[in-house]
Amino acid sequence: MLLKSSINTFAVAIMLGFVLLILLFSGFIDFRPASSSLVSPKDSTSNSISKSASEPFQDLFGAFKKWDSQVGCAQFREKHKGLLRNGSFSSSPLQDVGGQLECSKLKMNHVSVLVKGWTWIPDNLDNLYSCRCGLSCLWTKSPVLADKPDALLFETTTPPLQRQNGEPIRVYMDLEAGRKRSGYEDIFVSYHADDDVQSTYAGALFHNNRNYHLSSYKNNDTLVYWSSSRCLPARNKLAKRLLSLLPNHSFGKCLNNVGGLDMALSLYPECTKDQNDAKPKWWDHLHCAMSHYKFVLAIENTMTESYVTEKLFYALDSGAVPIYFGAPNVWDFVPPNSIIDGTKFSSIEELASYVKALANDPVAYAEYHAWRRCGVFGNYVQTREASLDTLPCRLCEAVSKKNGRNWS
Repeated sequence: MLLKSSINTFAVAIMLGFVLLILLFSGFIDFRPASSSLVSPKDSTSNSISKSASEPFQDLFGAFKKWDSQVGCAQFREKHKGLLRNGSFSSSPLQDVGGQLECSKLKMNHVSVLVKGWTWIPDNLDNLYSCRCGLSCLWTKSPVLADKPDALLFETTTPPLQRQNGEPIRVYMDLEAGRKRSGYEDIFVSYHADDDVQSTYAGALFHNNRNYHLSSYKNNDTLVYWSSSRCLPARNKLAKRLLSLLPNHSFGKCLNNVGGLDMALSLYPECTKDQNDAKPKWWDHLHCAMSHYKFVLAIENTMTESYVTEKLFYALDSGAVPIYFGAPNVWDFVPPNSIIDGTKFSSIEELASYVKALANDPVAYAEYHAWRRCGVFGNYVQTREASLDTLPCRLCEAVSKKNGRNWS
């Protein structure tokens, strides 16, 4: 009886095996191969992209909803848990501007800074600031308001060659890639942490009057936004190679393919900031126009350590994913999984293939926005804290430590 039962069991197993094989070869059962995902080369921070099913999408909120159900913030935070809180600044490319200040080192309770000559610094930075340790800081371009300033700030003009005792401290700022000192300054301001006072490009004051209407619908047929009117040969060559492989709208003077300059408002009239403005400025609607694209190509003028400019931060602020070529240490300044680092790909063709695949994968694309939605910023908080937005107080602190006009 026991032998007969064993034979019957074996026969049933054989029959089930044949049925399984028939279903498998007929296509009713599909096993996904282990190699069905594509990860951007040499970029460990990137999420995987499914190759099995292309799913073009336009609705960003819909992509977020899919990501929430399949991945979610808890998993994203766990993946980047080492970046939830920032570590030591001992070797950081960012000055610790948000840390503790030894109030005893300040020798003045009030500092006034007079900005001299033409400068990129926007007028709306002019203000009276309340800083740490009870320090007040007057920042102005008006000699009427600061008739006896404690410091003079120069950007495009050279400071006085000599400074006598009792005269204002000379401050020189250079935010260009070369960051050359004038040789006559007492305090030097640049984008680099090695200099006296750091000022990154991540601030909002350069563009706080712009139209921030952002579109939640992304172009499906035209993937990349690109705009440049300074046609540097190397940058133009790189942009041309990549954009020849990706559907794009190229605004500005370089590689223009939208029928002329200032065409963004023709494509996106909802980006108009002021209906009564006969000559709108391109920067007034920059963020709004960018927001209609899944990707923004951002190429720096030069590839220099820590030189991360507004080209990248504008794209992040617009809700697009930057395709970035620039500073080799860019990840020290941006949120995790927020950009596509073009230098991490073995070829332009490989990069273009990755971008096309990402554009058709709503879950993978949404993960490039997870840092913002889940509150995982890495060093980005410090990047913003060390920007032009906070420069007045930080510079006034440096002047106060030197005791202003009494410094010798």
